[in-house]
Amino acid sequence: MPRLSRDPQDIEVGRRIRARRLELGLSLNALAVQLELTFQQVQKYESGANRVAASRLMRIAEALHVPPSFFFPPTQESLDTNFEFLTSARALLLARAFAQIRCENTQAAIVSLVEQIAKAQADAERSN
Repeated sequence: MPRLSRDPQDIEVGRRIRARRLELGLSLNALAVQLELTFQQVQKYESGANRVAASRLMRIAEALHVPPSFFFPPTQESLDTNFEFLTSARALLLARAFAQIRCENTQAAIVSLVEQIAKAQADAERSN
């Protein structure tokens, strides 16, 4: 019996797969080849149309060089907001540019700066 709606957790796992794939500069086809799947299957995982089995998620994590926990958000709030921005053109440009930076110290400094800006904005919004 087909599922009538996609589960928010499956959608979030798919978003995180896509985000990491793009961060690494991998095409759908390149990831599919590594996983011995069709690109359509990877596409279905990324959209949340198909649920990713635990064993397959382990293989995806290995291919994307992240721990399996990377795919699971700590809170419901992150389901709604953390990776929603990836649908914008600016986010894709940012991810591609960031992936080109090879110096880990520079990457860490950029992440720290962005986190500080986000925290300052959140603090300002809470005080208003």
